[in-house]
Amino acid sequence: MSGAARLLQDVFGFDDFRPGQGEIVEAVADGENVLAIMPTGGGKSLCFQLPALMRDGVTVVISPLIALMRDQVRALQEAGVSAGALTSGNTPEETDAVFEALEAGRLKLLYMAPERLAAGAAVGLLRRAGVSLIAVDEAHCVSQWGHDFRPDYLRIGALRRDLNVPLAAFTATADAETQAEIVEKLFDGVAPRAFLRGFDRPNIHLAFAAKDGPRRQILDFAAARKGQSGIVYCGTRAKTESLAAALREAGHTTLHYHGGMEAEDRRIAETRFQREDGLIVVATVAFGMGVDKPDIRWVAHADLPKSIEAYYQEIGRAGRDGAPAETLTLFGPEDIRLRRSQIDEGLASPERRAADHGRLNALLGLAEALKCRRRTLLQYFDETDVSCGNCDLCDRPADVFDGTTAVRKALSAILRTDEWFGAGHLIDILTGNETDKVRQRGHQTLPTYGVGTEYDRRQWQAIFRQMMGHDLVRPDPERHGALRMTDAALPLLRDETSIELRRDSIRAAASTRRPAVKAMVSEEDAPLLSALKAKRRAFAEAAKAPAYVIFNDRTLIEMAETRPQSLDDMARIGGVGAKKLERYGAAFLEVIVGEAQQMHPTRRKLAGREAGTVYDRLLAVQADLTRGADGVEKPLSCSASLLAKVAQMRNADPSALERLLGDRRAERFGPAFLDVLREAS
Repeated sequence: MSGAARLLQDVFGFDDFRPGQGEIVEAVADGENVLAIMPTGGGKSLCFQLPALMRDGVTVVISPLIALMRDQVRALQEAGVSAGALTSGNTPEETDAVFEALEAGRLKLLYMAPERLAAGAAVGLLRRAGVSLIAVDEAHCVSQWGHDFRPDYLRIGALRRDLNVPLAAFTATADAETQAEIVEKLFDGVAPRAFLRGFDRPNIHLAFAAKDGPRRQILDFAAARKGQSGIVYCGTRAKTESLAAALREAGHTTLHYHGGMEAEDRRIAETRFQREDGLIVVATVAFGMGVDKPDIRWVAHADLPKSIEAYYQEIGRAGRDGAPAETLTLFGPEDIRLRRSQIDEGLASPERRAADHGRLNALLGLAEALKCRRRTLLQYFDETDVSCGNCDLCDRPADVFDGTTAVRKALSAILRTDEWFGAGHLIDILTGNETDKVRQRGHQTLPTYGVGTEYDRRQWQAIFRQMMGHDLVRPDPERHGALRMTDAALPLLRDETSIELRRDSIRAAASTRRPAVKAMVSEEDAPLLSALKAKRRAFAEAAKAPAYVIFNDRTLIEMAETRPQSLDDMARIGGVGAKKLERYGAAFLEVIVGEAQQMHPTRRKLAGREAGTVYDRLLAVQADLTRGADGVEKPLSCSASLLAKVAQMRNADPSALERLLGDRRAERFGPAFLDVLREAS
């Protein structure tokens, strides 16, 4: 077993890497510069935490959120890893402990916020600490045009040059433009070893619905998932408070969260969400980046997100444990107007605003998709090999019609008005609505005037919305939102292709859908899972830590379903590493089997491994030979640590065993021990 695989098993409690993790770990451990783009919940943290244990010196981790850093440090410490964080949230005692561990050479991982790099002493501190690797979490924060831009991330490239050490950058979402910015800002334009591990999160069910009483839609969605942890994203601060109140009145445990709250209130909300089961947070996008709660079962958007990248990141907070999770995104004309105005009122260049309109169009294309949403979403990230069966359109295909004639009429109206008007005026022309504005411009005389009376205003709004979703038209920021055609519209105008559109029949689709997340375990195992959760909660409250830092839900579910009967069995459960087995194994095993089990600490270190079984057989053989083969000699035995060394011997021979045991013990136990070792190999 390689060093990485052994650490993976002993420290983190996993038998195998997730797809793609192994080669990233190897590259980072070998000191290569690395850019890894992995889906949220794909195990990014392990890809720098494990190499940190394989390398000499300290790995400094630049991470954007204090709450996330503290939770990761706590989880590492629970696994027996020496880790610390230097943040503004530290107590003086915590900071002293970090400096002491650094000076003693014990610390393996040091977490820091990017803002700390602004202090002139930071580089000197890191140089003296013997930093040998920089890991950058949420690396997309370096992009000046991204929705999570953090100016202090721009200092990281200089830190890499000053320390002259390799850098590994990780993010869950980065389009080609952001990837190029990461390479330029963090790696001075020299391409690192890049790993693109795909964007698919097949365990997350995707669903969109047109707004039709949106508060009721959200309340219905939450009611069908009562008791599960969830996030509701809202477009305004006021809406977070009012919707949270409505959810509380409906019997849910609910908090609101937004950037206008006092820092202490935000911290309390973050802590409660991490530690409590079944809590709903109603929040603006101020909540979320770095949320590491693995058992969030659903994410709902009460308003349309800002872009397709923002949507991907926000739904990615659900189902990080790999178990089924669900999403619902509501959208309506007001959302789209708001998002358009936010782009147009921004300070970006016209080129950037045009690109942002394109990103919003991509999100509308996902909202108005005719077929599988997962395919539409992943095609945006240049992934084409997609299978789904886990979105609302795979559950129930869309009702479509041939929209070619309608789209050509709309494009004709745009062209005949010289691309100077928005959808509202164009719809007046198409439906023959002779407004003052139509008369003033003489547009009642256009050939397209009144040619679209087969659709009412609401239906034409849906057609224009879908035209944007297909990126046939984009608002022009320099013409105050007037619609301009894209090159994609030309084949339609030339009668070279056709197009299908969705009928805009508003229906309560996703909100009435039964939860995809069935009971976490069978009815038979549910009481045991509840008991295991209660035991976990007791440990978590005593440690003032999130419950998942003790064990995550998947680990408890596996315990409930497989019902381990010994610490050896317990060690084979995913997520039970050596330290956690030592600290919690007996207590959780007692919940399962009803009685405490004792095991020598030396033997416990071999639990779940082949060497543990060999140790037990050696112990039995030793018991038979303690007084010699005839039972009359002076008692003789090996210590537990010596037996453990024998149990882990490979290709043992008499001379090697004699060197380890010494003459007297080798004479009494050697041949029998060799028989056990040969049978095991």
